[in-house]
Amino acid sequence: MQAGFRPLGDFVTYRESEMRVRSERFLDDVRRRRSVRQFSTSPVPREVIENCIRAAGTAPSGANRQPWHFVVVSDSRIKSAIRKAAEEEERAFYHERAPADWLEALAPLGTDDKKPFLEEAPYLIVVFAEAYGETTDGERVKNYYVSESVGIATGILITALHNAGLATLTHTPSPMKFLNQILRRPARERPFVLMPVGLPADGAVVPDIQRKDLSEISSWV
Repeated sequence: MQAGFRPLGDFVTYRESEMRVRSERFLDDVRRRRSVRQFSTSPVPREVIENCIRAAGTAPSGANRQPWHFVVVSDSRIKSAIRKAAEEEERAFYHERAPADWLEALAPLGTDDKKPFLEEAPYLIVVFAEAYGETTDGERVKNYYVSESVGIATGILITALHNAGLATLTHTPSPMKFLNQILRRPARERPFVLMPVGLPADGAVVPDIQRKDLSEISSWV
């Protein structure tokens, strides 16, 4: 066996019938996932969040550099500072920077520059993408396929949180450099997504949208 490798070993193979059942059950469950903007202030066990981040950390990445960092915010003062900064950027977006067609596309979703969920949700998870790593001696280590790798990890995180019974929102105010300052993250890290996490508020509502059919999102050749 090649040095540095080990047998796959723990991979599980299922019978075809069980594969179908498992895929159908997963589809039924993940179909319920929706982006939520109204959160309960009810607490969520820290262990649940940690396990979901561990799951995200299993994502494949370019050259196994794992170019992500997850900052979990629960402190009310920090959440308030993030909301203030995010709403400032959002006001500029909605009233100055956003082109008309973008605002038209957002209109059915009912979004605006007010982001109370940034304080209401018990946790904010800020995902950072690392442009490069650093050794303990301060030497730069190049990362590869950073956006792709962090995007996959974020997808796993969202799905893991949903699987645990939690709601999420992928919030991306632009620009997001204020997060580096508030959370004291180095310049080599770029904020990728700001994600409120918690239980939905009683009476929470979501836009009545439809997802594309399989025939619209896939092709077989």
